[in-house]
Amino acid sequence: MNKKEVSEIKKVFSDDCGFFTVNHVVSAFVDAEKNIKYKSNRLYNTLPSEESEYIMINLKKVLSGQLGKNLLEYQFPRDSYEDGGSQKFFYDVLQSKLKDDDMVDRFLNSIVEKMEYVSTYAIFSAHCTYSVLKKNKNDDFADDSELDYNFIITAICPVNLRIDGLVYSDETNEIVKKIGGDKIVELPSDGFLFPVFSDRTPDVNGVMYYTKNAKKPNTSIVDELLGCEFVMSCQSEKATFHAILNNVVSDELDYSLITTVNEKIQEIVDQNSHETEIPTIDENKLSSILWESGVSQEKLEHLPKVYKNALGDKPLTAVNLVEKKTVLSVPSITVNISKDGVNKVRTEMIDGRKCLIIDLDDPEISVNGISATID
Repeated sequence: MNKKEVSEIKKVFSDDCGFFTVNHVVSAFVDAEKNIKYKSNRLYNTLPSEESEYIMINLKKVLSGQLGKNLLEYQFPRDSYEDGGSQKFFYDVLQSKLKDDDMVDRFLNSIVEKMEYVSTYAIFSAHCTYSVLKKNKNDDFADDSELDYNFIITAICPVNLRIDGLVYSDETNEIVKKIGGDKIVELPSDGFLFPVFSDRTPDVNGVMYYTKNAKKPNTSIVDELLGCEFVMSCQSEKATFHAILNNVVSDELDYSLITTVNEKIQEIVDQNSHETEIPTIDENKLSSILWESGVSQEKLEHLPKVYKNALGDKPLTAVNLVEKKTVLSVPSITVNISKDGVNKVRTEMIDGRKCLIIDLDDPEISVNGISATID
């Protein structure tokens, strides 16, 4: 799914959309010992409005975040289409439309058994139908639909116990200490969508995984539950990119080169911000970036081998490589530099010592939030 397709599903994912319907909804609570303590399977339109509204918020949250960071699409491996395979299993769940209680039990048990989770959690899963509207040459929606996109969307929500604090009592008109504890269902930490919506049609060969924490995704959901091969988190991509730079450039890495490479990757992200596909950096593109940043041809000759050893033929996601601010650290000192201030900082040899020089447009600075001047 590209940005445009994710945006389309998010846009119609509402009770107010006449072309979108939430059908059956499954809810469950799982304790820390992996026991399903509660389960329900109901028609969405029979739920109390307060409950249905919250479930809608949680399910829609699974479509939030950035592609390549929070939203990661995976293709099922070949053996997953066979009996007992993950693709075959999720396809059977989809075909059941969550109406069959035995299939729902198998579905919930699969989540509980295969997913690793550190605490209690709730599961919300829904079978939904989007009547996909035709589009004209101007990319506007027509009045009739071409096909129905049926999908299963699942939200995994942490449940936290809140026992401390003060509350206002209506009975006594006082602020008193809270008595007892409440198990609060939080917004989802993980989730998935099957099948994906590709070229405005269902694609049962792919599944979309959502993670709230892009730096620490729950790899057990991808590897064990969905049966796909987890590739890299955004943090791993960045670490791999740094390793490639260190192996290729080594002694040529300095402040100017690092910030220039970052600026050029940011330019690629900005230039593609309105494109539907997320921009990537492959070996050839990285070679061009490094060459334009001043890396010698002698150093670049090592890039193909280093890149292949680290990534094979897989590209890196550009947005995962960009640093929004430059952080310059030496023992006891850390300087945070915004994008606009990168060119105002440089290193320079003064009296035989390497120094960090900051160009000041104004002699007045702020120290711990207090205005100060430099003589």
